[in-house]
Amino acid sequence: MESVSIVTSFFLIFSGAAILASVVLYTRQPIIIAYIALGAIIGPFGLHYVSDAHLLSEIAEIGIIFLLFLLGLDMQPSSLIHMIRKATVVAIVSSLIFAITGFCIGQAFGYTLIESSIIGCAMMFSSTIIGIKLLPTTVLHHRHTGELVVGLLLLQDLVAIIVLLVLGGSSSEADESGVISFLRTLLTLPLLIFFVFFTVKHVIFRLIRKFDRFHEYIFLLAIGWCLGIAELAHFVGLSSEIGAFLAGVSIATNPISQYIAEHLKPLRDFFLVLFFFSLGALFNLNMLGIVIWPSLILAVLIIIIKPVAFHFLLKTTKEPSDISWEVGFRLGQISEFSLLIAYLATSSALIGIEASHLIQATAILTFILNSYIVVFKFPSPIAISDRLRRD
Repeated sequence: MESVSIVTSFFLIFSGAAILASVVLYTRQPIIIAYIALGAIIGPFGLHYVSDAHLLSEIAEIGIIFLLFLLGLDMQPSSLIHMIRKATVVAIVSSLIFAITGFCIGQAFGYTLIESSIIGCAMMFSSTIIGIKLLPTTVLHHRHTGELVVGLLLLQDLVAIIVLLVLGGSSSEADESGVISFLRTLLTLPLLIFFVFFTVKHVIFRLIRKFDRFHEYIFLLAIGWCLGIAELAHFVGLSSEIGAFLAGVSIATNPISQYIAEHLKPLRDFFLVLFFFSLGALFNLNMLGIVIWPSLILAVLIIIIKPVAFHFLLKTTKEPSDISWEVGFRLGQISEFSLLIAYLATSSALIGIEASHLIQATAILTFILNSYIVVFKFPSPIAISDRLRRD
């Protein structure tokens, strides 16, 4: 089918999402399911109504950036530093457990040693999008549970960046380039943190105080600051998500942060619909029959092992049992970074198409299955039960 315009694509996506969302809400299912299913139905490997899913995926990344920016707006720097210190050992040990699980499944289904290793690496991380999307923004961010979830996700993101740098270095002609990139990252992160907080204190806050009566200006300044630091982080070898989060945290000490957060939520949700749509649209349905069993087994194991591992490890840090279980279940999926690992490893010829689709299928399955668990068991903005619905 001939490629349709971006306007027509948006019409098909959001009108279709509204229809499917009505169906899933009537049947008391998580609304995220509607977006992923719609992508599979009308995307390049379905009815082919929306063919340029890669473009939509790039646009959807803005949703992730805004999500991390809004998250940062709700986090005080002092409490964040304390929580990251406490969660470091938990993040490292749990990542090793999940990597071993993925590696063993890869070996059991006949994948090569390198492919099994990369499958294991892809299992190490939890989804920042799912974890935070299902976290009530006006309740848990100011409570201990939310701080633990955020601290663990940030540490996992840093580990994911290291993995991506290693994979990127392996595709270059000289291994030295990967080492240089890694060392540059270690050096640029503290420099970026210093630059962000210095600029906020001496430039951003002064502009806010001078023009705070112009609401449109505050809106534009917030978006420009968020996207500017995200782009700067990407330029210096970090992830855009970390840059956006730092941009949010740097403003969190000012009361204006809550005003900005409230007014950016609709913009964030618009782009997140595109993200979940592109997730379903970019999966080649022709590969499903080949990878369904290993991906289903791996997804079920991950959903079982992650809550148990996080519960046990957090208990060793004197966390209450109920909080340990809740954090474990909220982080009981794999990550959008896993999809990026699969893409980069495939483009570097480290893994084949089948192994790549195994990672993709496992990610989609854990997104869906874990969303069911969280939505029906814990407070979330899209909970079916009125008792659990929080935003």
